Amino acid sequence: MNRRHFITSLGTSTLVLRPDCLRAQHAPPAALSFIIVTDTHLGYKDKDTAQKLWLKTAAAIAAAEGAFVLHLGDVIDGGRVEQYPVYLAGQKVITKPVYEIPGNHDPVAGFQQHLRQEVDTFFDHQWLRVVLMNNAHRDSHDGFFRPEQLTWLGKTCDDAAAKNLHLLLCCHVPVHHNLHPDRGWYVKPGSGQAEFYAITNKHAPRILASFHGHFHNGLRGWNDHAPLHEVCFPSALYNQDRKLESQQAPGYNAPEFRPGFTLVTIANGAMQMRFQAVGDEPKPLRELKLGGV
Repeated sequence: MNRRHFITSLGTSTLVLRPDCLRAQHAPPAALSFIIVTDTHLGYKDKDTAQKLWLKTAAAIAAAEGAFVLHLGDVIDGGRVEQYPVYLAGQKVITKPVYEIPGNHDPVAGFQQHLRQEVDTFFDHQWLRVVLMNNAHRDSHDGFFRPEQLTWLGKTCDDAAAKNLHLLLCCHVPVHHNLHPDRGWYVKPGSGQAEFYAITNKHAPRILASFHGHFHNGLRGWNDHAPLHEVCFPSALYNQDRKLESQQAPGYNAPEFRPGFTLVTIANGAMQMRFQAVGDEPKPLRELKLGGV
């Protein structure tokens, strides 16, 4: 039986996923740790609150263990491109490689000018290929995959399989459908949802998860496309408790809504996620049983 646990202790929350895709014959060969941050929204409401919090977050990330950092989008708020240098000032504090993707608040041209010219890309680290894709539009909260992106994703996954690499897929907007009381923001069927899942199904033994930002609802996830795990991560600026579990919304919503970042460790057939709030008090121990897949 597979088990997942969410544990909160001393200011750190932990989610452990044990997916079928990490059975012994498919298990990654070595432990790997990295860091997820998202939705920094620099320039939010034209105040310096987001900037101050980002600089504190960046210093905490620099002190944390992890081979690299993934920023899952909405680096800046409302297209305020003058905030990219502010973001980069914090990024320089982090002594690990940092890889960003655009969110719906990030103009692609500004992202390319300040962060990375090649928006859709991937990198390989040890046994893992991390795929970074832009599926956000400035004029919508929904997600979109262009046909050429999906073709590229399929080839990228095929190449990873040929090289015996596992895969982690990252894009700002979740693909998983979600309706009220949830946000209702996702990749709709006419915008590439079915094609995305066809690719993940083809490579199901290798794709560990699909990671997203966008929701500002703490750690929000679904596992009904097993063995694929789909996870939206807490914002580094603010999160809202929408009482999803009390309203029996599908999936899970960990009870942690402070701003912060997430430390991910994959080892021994499990993916462990520890949430780190910046400068706050410890929380009591808590364990959530998320069910088997």
